[in-house]
Amino acid sequence: MLRTYLDFIRAVAVDRLGRAGVILVTTSFITFVVMQAAILLGIVGNAYVGLIVYLLFPLLFVLGLALIPIAWMRRRRATGLTTRELLERRFGPDGVEADIAGSKVFRTVAVFTLANVLILGIASLMMLHFMDTAEFCGTACHSVMSPEWSTYQASPHARVACVECHVGEGVGALVNSKLNGAWQMVSAAFDLYERPIPTPVHQLRPARETCERCHWPEKFYGSRLISRVAFADDEASTPSYTTLNLKIDPGAAGAAGVHWHVDAGNQVRYASVRDERREMLWVEARQPDGSVRRWVNTRLTPDAGSGETGQRVMDCVDCHNRATHIYQRPDDAVDALIRLGAIDRSLPFIRREAVKALRGDYPSRDAAEAGIRAGLGAFYRRAYPDHLATWLDRIDAAADELVEVWARNVHPGMRVGWGAYPSFLGHRESPGCFRCHTRDLRDAEGGWISDDCTLCHSILAYGEAAPFAYLDPAVEGARNRPMHEYLRDEFLRSVEN
Repeated sequence: MLRTYLDFIRAVAVDRLGRAGVILVTTSFITFVVMQAAILLGIVGNAYVGLIVYLLFPLLFVLGLALIPIAWMRRRRATGLTTRELLERRFGPDGVEADIAGSKVFRTVAVFTLANVLILGIASLMMLHFMDTAEFCGTACHSVMSPEWSTYQASPHARVACVECHVGEGVGALVNSKLNGAWQMVSAAFDLYERPIPTPVHQLRPARETCERCHWPEKFYGSRLISRVAFADDEASTPSYTTLNLKIDPGAAGAAGVHWHVDAGNQVRYASVRDERREMLWVEARQPDGSVRRWVNTRLTPDAGSGETGQRVMDCVDCHNRATHIYQRPDDAVDALIRLGAIDRSLPFIRREAVKALRGDYPSRDAAEAGIRAGLGAFYRRAYPDHLATWLDRIDAAADELVEVWARNVHPGMRVGWGAYPSFLGHRESPGCFRCHTRDLRDAEGGWISDDCTLCHSILAYGEAAPFAYLDPAVEGARNRPMHEYLRDEFLRSVEN
């Protein structure tokens, strides 16, 4: 059979087009097998190599297969002979029997055609698997996806594949993602993409099909204690604490907390100006009796509604909009490094100088590294010249950490700077909760969605010297006794429940 196949190949490779097809099929197949073996053995693993192996070589293989019948048809037209006559000229009457299906030529070609189909099927499956890896998503278009890839690797979801959230399950989701991916490749090739890349919230699958496969709202209950530490810009970088007893109930069994918004029994819908989810045009919520209550933004002018291009049913990502690609603020990043001990707080004014160094205007990572090191060094050389020699290692260590933070959060080529992607969780970087819990939104009776802080949490300390300052009325500078008693009772009641 192999000899017959080789004879058939020689028969079709009679002109340049046919020879080109045979060469493409043969070389692309052999190279694909060799490169696939190298990938499986871990010899190569670069995303660009994967693009060549799983996209280019199968494409060349298909192109070669297409050129062979085209060359055969050209030969038929040039000689005026039929396919049977051409085959008999090459293989003789015995090679092509009266019933072509019974000839060894036909059987040979049929077997190798099935082999080609099998090869293409395997290559396609491997290509799909490769394109579903996080490395492909993050590094195949490095200059475009560098911000997302950098933050993904340091995120709480670093072990979750990108497709788990950005694609979801089902054939429809797979087809839509590949069509969208094809447009993204065109956009990258012809520089048609926006800088910075907009958050693709409208292309994400509903949270119930993604987030809630791991996070189960019905099992959110009780309260969760959160304590945050911030450091002052004084010489000692003095710490202060904010402690919240966060109510996370979804609303089951009469309880109410922040996850009420995504409980299956509730539904919140809204429309925002230009669909950016920052300023609400209107909000409506389904009531226990099945009716719908709507609040309209009275502060906006009538023409603001012209920016309304869609409505959303509120789900997880409307608050947790930076659940994976988390961009820090400079002060938060420095506070975290000091809290973890990555930056030595004993260095005088280290918090102030570190934040100042991060906020510098640098066009590249190399420039940032040079600027951050120079800035820290210049300050301590000027302010504490007698200690510089003994502090140098700690200053260099702090600079190393700051350079990594800058590189993770700032990407000049994509116009991603500090604050480019604010978090909607809470209400520090953006209005957050107060997008809806505001008195600007009014219903038909003039009522508003409550903005009482205790709806979501009890405040046990707010910028205080002790993590639980408000539980102790004797703490100097604490609030008045009634507030202490309320917060203390609220906390103890939540713990008992």
